[in-house]
Amino acid sequence: MTNVALPAADTATAAQKPLPARLAAAFVSRLVIIVPYVWLLFFFLIPFLIVFKISLSTTAIAMPPYAPVLGFGDGISGFIDGLKQLSFDNYVWLTQDALYFNAYITSVIVAGISTFLTLLIGYPIAYGMARAPASLRPTLLMMVILPFWTSFLIRVYAWIGILKPEGLLNQLLLGIGVIQEPLIITNTYTAIFIGIVYSYLPFMVLPLYSSLEKMDHSLIEAAQDLGCQPIAAFWKITFPLSIPGVVAGCLLVFIPAVGEFVIPDLLGSSRTLMIGKTLWTEFFTNRDWPVSSAVAIILLLVLIVPIVFFQNAQARAQEAGR
Repeated sequence: MTNVALPAADTATAAQKPLPARLAAAFVSRLVIIVPYVWLLFFFLIPFLIVFKISLSTTAIAMPPYAPVLGFGDGISGFIDGLKQLSFDNYVWLTQDALYFNAYITSVIVAGISTFLTLLIGYPIAYGMARAPASLRPTLLMMVILPFWTSFLIRVYAWIGILKPEGLLNQLLLGIGVIQEPLIITNTYTAIFIGIVYSYLPFMVLPLYSSLEKMDHSLIEAAQDLGCQPIAAFWKITFPLSIPGVVAGCLLVFIPAVGEFVIPDLLGSSRTLMIGKTLWTEFFTNRDWPVSSAVAIILLLVLIVPIVFFQNAQARAQEAGR
């Protein structure tokens, strides 16, 4: 057996490269991680700290309508004095007024019901898209994305024309004899559910379609060959494999639905109590920026903390399964 000598260039290791080249390669490899962290720093962490700072301030007749507590205008000593004077009275106030607690609970309930309804409607749509012929899938995907090409506000206003007593829906039902008098749908929670489900349905369909489209359909065929009924095969194979898409879609719908303002304001009544409308009232009507900032901080924590715990649980489950 003849030994073939490899060229010296092929046997060179990364450690033998010049230092600048190694540093450049390391920087490029970490750039993919650095960019998202920089994005989160400027567009999440810094705005969060600004809102938190306002929440610790006091209301004032000024522009902006609050008296800043922390600042570097008086130097380090002034900043330290400001730290000593920090007060969480605005957060204590939220615990003493039932309005804010009821707004949080109502928002979570409305968002939860809307997310469940969106899942019930979106799953069959995504399943049908995933099982459709490959040549037809791009067209179906385009039809799901198509509503995003129209202004969100215009689409919500369109539902007013559909759901109002003299709107298209009541005229259709009256015309075919299903009802004898117009239904009162607008200015109710039913209209809010319809608006949220319609507006956020693509956010549910797209992750579900991504999970279902990657699934190996031969597993279903194998289960049916072994005597498994179609419904049982769906619950034992299809649905468990699509759980990542279900979780992603539910989060994409639930999180913005909790803080939704436009849909409850246009389709709901003046008595609709959701945290988005409460925030708007505190900011622009009462002009109480510190309290409204405290409301926003608590809302953010209510949404982020469960997600962090869920991600940690998922990570531990994946590590345990390895």
